[in-house]
Amino acid sequence: MKAATAHIDLEALKHNLGRVKQQAPNSKVMAVVKANSYGHGLHYVAQHASAADAFGVARIEEALQLRASGVVKPILLLEGFYSSRDLPVLVTNSIHTVVHCEEQLYDLEKASLENPVVVWLKIDSGMHRLGVRPEHFEHFVERLEACKNVAKPLRYMSHFGCADELDKPITQKQIELFLSLTKGCLGERSLANSAGVLAWPDSQLEWVRPGIILYGVSPLPNKTATDLGFKPVMTLKSHLIAVRTVKSGESVGYGGNWTSDRDTKVGVIAIGYGDGYPRMAPNGTPVLVNGRKVPMAGRVSMDMLTVDLGPDAKDKVGDEAILWGNGLDVEEVAHHIGTIAYELVTKLTSRVDMEYSGKA
Repeated sequence: MKAATAHIDLEALKHNLGRVKQQAPNSKVMAVVKANSYGHGLHYVAQHASAADAFGVARIEEALQLRASGVVKPILLLEGFYSSRDLPVLVTNSIHTVVHCEEQLYDLEKASLENPVVVWLKIDSGMHRLGVRPEHFEHFVERLEACKNVAKPLRYMSHFGCADELDKPITQKQIELFLSLTKGCLGERSLANSAGVLAWPDSQLEWVRPGIILYGVSPLPNKTATDLGFKPVMTLKSHLIAVRTVKSGESVGYGGNWTSDRDTKVGVIAIGYGDGYPRMAPNGTPVLVNGRKVPMAGRVSMDMLTVDLGPDAKDKVGDEAILWGNGLDVEEVAHHIGTIAYELVTKLTSRVDMEYSGKA
C-alpha cells in the first residue's frame, strides 16, 4: 500500500478545457502549464490538453521539456528570456517570448539570429510587476517593428492583478487601457487569465490564458471550481495507519496543541509536510475519511497527521483518506489553512506518487 498518492484525472482536465472553450468561444486557448502544470505533471497535461492552441510556461527549461516530449504547438515564455544566450535556443526550438523591459529589447536588437522570434509585447496596464509602461508603449512598438529579429506582426499581452476581486474597479480600468493602447494594432492580443475567462468577458480577446481553472481549482473567492461546472483534476489520497483511543483531557502530537474535550478515536494518516502537506494547517482543517469530513487534531508532522474520527467511529487501519479533490474541494482546505489552492497543488514533493487515469 502506497503512502501518499496524487490521482490525476486526465478526463477531468479535458472537461475543464472544454468548459474554457465554452466560456470564451471566440478566443484561442493558451493553456498555462508552468510549475509542472501546477503540480499535475507537465508531460501528461500537455499530452492530454491537445485541444489547446498553445502552451504558456514561465521558464525556458519548461519549454524545452515540452518540445522534448513531442509538443509541436506554439509555446510562450510568459516571463520572457532571461539572457541574450537564450535567443538562439528560442529560434532553434520555435519558442515565442514575452518582451517586458528595455534590456530584452536591446538584446533582440543586437543579436545575430538565423530566424526572427515571435514576440509578445507585455504592457503594464496596472499590476506594476512586469511590462512596459503605457507612456513607453509606442517607443517599444516602433523599435520592435524595426527589429529584424522580431517576427511580424507583433503580438500584445498584459496581466491582471485583481481580477479575482470582482468589486474592485482596477480590472475594468486595465481592460480599457489595454484596449485603447492596442486599438488599430495588427497583431493578436491576450489579456484574460482564469479569472478573466470566468468573470471579465470584455478581456476575452484573440487569445485567453487559462491556468488554475484548467486543473479544477477556482480563481474566484467564495466559489469553488465545482460550483462553476469544472472538475477537480487532482485528488490527494493517503490512508489510516492507526486508529487510537484518546481520553478526555489528553493531547495529541508535537507541542500538545490539541487536547480532546471528550473520549474519542483519533486516526493517524500517512502524509505530512515531507510530502508537501502544509505544516501550518490548523486544528479543524477537514479531511475526508469514508465519505465524511473529519477535523485535523494536532500538528502536522513530517510523515503523519492526525484527525479526530469521533467517539463512535468505525474506521479502521487501511481506510482511505482524501486530503483534497473529489468530495473535498481544495479551495475549502486552503481556506482553513489561510493560503490559496494554487500553493497546495504546486508544493507536493517527490515522495507523493503520481497516478494518472484517462491516459490514451
